[in-house]
Amino acid sequence: MYRSILVPIDVEQPSSWEKSVPTAVALCRCFSASLALTAVVPNQQLMIEAEWSAVAFRQLIDIAKARLAEIADGITEVPNVARYVEAGGIYTNILNVAERVSADLIVLSSHRPEMEDYLLGTNASRVVRHARCSVFVVRGEN
Repeated sequence: MYRSILVPIDVEQPSSWEKSVPTAVALCRCFSASLALTAVVPNQQLMIEAEWSAVAFRQLIDIAKARLAEIADGITEVPNVARYVEAGGIYTNILNVAERVSADLIVLSSHRPEMEDYLLGTNASRVVRHARCSVFVVRGEN
């Protein structure tokens, strides 16, 4: 049923992968699907921490790549986990990577909505609304 599964994660927030990665791994095993992980370094973080400096920008990307590699290397049940680190808008980059890997399922974590989520919309809800493939939202306990 699924051939290519994408899991977007925030390398700074374990809650973004603690449930979604095991869920995606189980689905990969059931369907013999490939698995890709993606992390996006958001514009806001780039502006604050990198101040748009090329050196600082490269360091942020390298840190995200290293953290994503640690997470991917911990997945032993699925061979050859692909890794993508992007910079910019979160949901647009998730959707772009989904297109690039021909994902037919995106598995992502959600959190308990807060007031600003209702007013502005979350990245997860934007992915759900705009993805061209199915989206599996894994909810936490909160």
